[in-house]
Amino acid sequence: MKENAETNGHNQIQVNGSYSFIPDGDSDGRWVGRLFVTNIEIGHGSNGTVVFEGFYGGRPVAVKRLLRAHYDVAFKEIQNLIASDRHPNIVRWYGVEQELDFVYISQERCICSLSDLICICSDSSSHSNQFCSVQQMMAKDVVSGLAHLHEVGIIHRDLKPQNVLISNDRHLNAKLSDMGISKCLLEDMSSLSRNATGYGTSGWQAPEQLLHGRQTRSMDLFSLGCILFFCITKGKHPFGNHFERDANIIHNRMDLFLVDHIPEAEHLLCQLLQPDPKMRQADLFSQFPWLNAVEVLCHSLFWSSETRLSFLQDVSDRVELEDRENESELLKSLENSAPNAFGGKWDDKLDVAFITDMGHYRKYHFDSIRDLLRVIRNKLNHYWELPKELQETLGPVPQGFDMYFASRFPKLLIEVYKVVYRFCKEEDYLSKYFQCSSLL
Repeated sequence: MKENAETNGHNQIQVNGSYSFIPDGDSDGRWVGRLFVTNIEIGHGSNGTVVFEGFYGGRPVAVKRLLRAHYDVAFKEIQNLIASDRHPNIVRWYGVEQELDFVYISQERCICSLSDLICICSDSSSHSNQFCSVQQMMAKDVVSGLAHLHEVGIIHRDLKPQNVLISNDRHLNAKLSDMGISKCLLEDMSSLSRNATGYGTSGWQAPEQLLHGRQTRSMDLFSLGCILFFCITKGKHPFGNHFERDANIIHNRMDLFLVDHIPEAEHLLCQLLQPDPKMRQADLFSQFPWLNAVEVLCHSLFWSSETRLSFLQDVSDRVELEDRENESELLKSLENSAPNAFGGKWDDKLDVAFITDMGHYRKYHFDSIRDLLRVIRNKLNHYWELPKELQETLGPVPQGFDMYFASRFPKLLIEVYKVVYRFCKEEDYLSKYFQCSSLL
């Protein structure tokens, strides 16, 4: 779409109703074609790459200056940026200019990197170890951007928090950047050739990258797992401190202790951080010939409170169809997960007022997941009929209600999720929870 632009006489240009700066002859910088490059450095990269603030067609941009000797890297990055352009979680590319010694790539200017943002979060007054909304949004944006790259056949190969940039256009938004060593898979190919060059950044590579093995989309998923852990833990790494990470990755010495209070995160990260790329596609991703980041977006780690409660309701409806006397494999597997889901008897973890109200209507088996799901479903369906005091105890629907049960049974959702994935993921009634288009 053609932009409506006009100058207002004050070194600004009006683009679709908003003003941007136009450098004049006294500005601190210089013109390269349509691009004005300031002297303000905002970043550095490998092989002599420097990033400056600049303006392209009156638009504020980040200018990546590469040595002309690395034109092939610049050209490849431009090609892959164009192929993935206009996705909200990929940094936008605006143009390229050249001169004798350098190539200049103009990209969307962002406010900081994910590494910077998480550092700010870790320094904030909040010391909560919960997966807060900002961290969750940024993590989901990273997954969304990677899913798009994989869908168009691009392997990033250098995912790390410093290569995820944060924009603030109405709200914070994470965007994948720096695709200088990214590779585009040939049609119908699932891996790159053995002689593919460029191997990412120390501490964020999959073991097969460190060992110069077969390169597939799967290695991006490993790096993604490290980034998700970084987001959730406000800057920690699953393979330890910087100097020991590569050795720990190769020998599979990881520590997920810092996320064990979020069972959904632990489940997903155990999958993504499998040392064998073939094993990363087991269980959760077993129906795919290679890992696909789209499926990660569907994981319960990224579900809203509304979706979590809807899932538990629908599962409760589904298992009510099962014959309790002649247990099906579904019901047997569900009840076998009870020790992990709540241990002992679930009534011990509920308020007395809740148990009293519950007992007015029917009898429940306190060692049964099926009955716990039924209680959650019934109280949610009849929430507005509950006594006011009990509503206040449970909290508002959906966030408060979800938190009431999640805080008492933190492993319930993921245990039910695993059973349903195994037995019911293809059923019309429940398949929507494993298809991202139904959840976004």
